[in-house]
Amino acid sequence: MRAAHYFFLWAAVLLMACGSAAADDVSEANPPSAGKMIFNAQCTHCHGRKGDLGLSGAKDLTASTLDRKEVLALVRDGKGAMMGYGSQLKPNELEAVVDHVLTLRQRP
Repeated sequence: MRAAHYFFLWAAVLLMACGSAAADDVSEANPPSAGKMIFNAQCTHCHGRKGDLGLSGAKDLTASTLDRKEVLALVRDGKGAMMGYGSQLKPNELEAVVDHVLTLRQRP
């Protein structure tokens, strides 16, 4: 019984270590923004972490020329296959997601 106890303890430690290593660019000195965390949880399935995945008809966010107001309207209301998040996110969370989306654009 004692060996089983140690096995589960070490398994838990190993899982925690793997979980923290799997997070990209997350550190105590540079925590992810709220907008990035929401984007990673809700938007990366189709847009990808860099915004250029393009699954299910998702637009390439790195090439977007929409202004802030237009991006906010799309995130809030959705369009086509993309659902709107206006009923799920608070206004400040919507703004944070827009802030993050705007950082994904390619710089000339």
